[in-house]
Amino acid sequence: MAESKSGLRKPVFTKVEQLRPGTSGHTLTVKVVSAKMVLQKGRADGPHVRQMRIAECLVGDETGLIIFTARNDQVDLMKEGSTVILRNAKIDMFKGSMRLAVDKWGRVEVTEPADFTVKEDNNLSLIEYELVNVVEE
Repeated sequence: MAESKSGLRKPVFTKVEQLRPGTSGHTLTVKVVSAKMVLQKGRADGPHVRQMRIAECLVGDETGLIIFTARNDQVDLMKEGSTVILRNAKIDMFKGSMRLAVDKWGRVEVTEPADFTVKEDNNLSLIEYELVNVVEE
């Protein structure tokens, strides 16, 4: 197969266990293990009521689990048991632990059910990272 000239690289898929604090640009295929709404509030901004919704979703692949923070429209896609592709996802730190998030530069898309079994005994969001402040001498 000849390489396309358009310069679009096929994304390299990351596995959950490869995620590290402070990294971004990940594309992952994960299954949604669970999703729970943590914030739902409407804000009257002029003529439109803007709804702010945040759900914490436990997602994973055959290498481990991580909490994905879904916002607004993303919440509707994160249904328990569905398989999603997270494109251009980044790691946010929350109280010393990793959370996966997709901002406006990325995208969440529902895809065909994956044929892997989620490795549920390796939850990366349970690992606490000490926030080390490097002091310049």
